[in-house]
Amino acid sequence: MQTSAPERTTTRPAFAIGTTPWAIVRLVGAAAILAAVVNQLAVTMGNALQATTPYASHVPTVAANFLSFFTIESNIWSAVMLVIVAVWSLRSTGSVTPEPRWIAILLACGSTYMIVTGIVYNTLLRGIELPQGTTVAWANEMMHVVGPLLMLADVLFAPRRRCLGWGVVAITAVFPIVWAAYTLIRANLIINPRTGTRGWYPYPFLDPANVGGYGGVAAYIAAIAVAILAVGAGVVWVSRKRGS
Repeated sequence: MQTSAPERTTTRPAFAIGTTPWAIVRLVGAAAILAAVVNQLAVTMGNALQATTPYASHVPTVAANFLSFFTIESNIWSAVMLVIVAVWSLRSTGSVTPEPRWIAILLACGSTYMIVTGIVYNTLLRGIELPQGTTVAWANEMMHVVGPLLMLADVLFAPRRRCLGWGVVAITAVFPIVWAAYTLIRANLIINPRTGTRGWYPYPFLDPANVGGYGGVAAYIAAIAVAILAVGAGVVWVSRKRGS
C-alpha cells in the first residue's frame, strides 16, 4: 500500500503564518500539554502514596495505569512531535522545503489521536469520573479540549506541511489497534487500585460489565476505529490540499 505521495516542490512561500511564529506556538503548546500531564501524574501518584490499602498504594501499578490512558499517550505523543517539528522548522528558517516525511506521518498520527480524544471525551466521557484519582481541572481541559484544538489548528494552519499519501490513513490505525489489544489483555491481569478486585479498565466503555459484555465493547471499539479512520482521512486530505 502506498504510504506517501510523490514529493512536490514549491518556490513561493505561500504561507499565511510565518515559520518562526508557528514554531513558537508549537513549543508553547507542547510545554502546556506536558505540564498538564505531569501535574495530573503528580496528583495521581500523591494519592497513591497516601493510600492505606496495599492495592491503592502500589505505585508501579498506579503509574502504569496512568500511562495506559489513550488520552495520556496521545498527549505525550503530540507534545513530543510538536517539539520535534518546531525545532526542525527553526533550524531551517528561510526555507520553503516541507517537513520530512517521517515527521509529517508521526505528526499526522498525533493530530488524529488528539482530535479523536477531544471528540470521544466531550461526547462520551465528560462528567464521568475516570479511574485515575483526583482530576486536575485545568489539566483535564488542556488534555481534552485545548490540546486537541491546538492539533487541529496545526493541521489547518501550520506552514510547510507535506502532502501525504492516502496510505497514511492506515498507519494512523496501527497504534489504536495495538492499544486496544493491550488494554483488553492487561485489564484482567491487574488489581483495581480503587476496589481491590481483579480488572481495571481506563474507560467505562471498555469494561464488559458496563456495556453488556464483550459484544458491547467490540461495538464501541469499532465505532472509535471508524472515527480514527475518518479523522485520519481528514488530516491526510488537508495535507494534500495544503502540502507540498
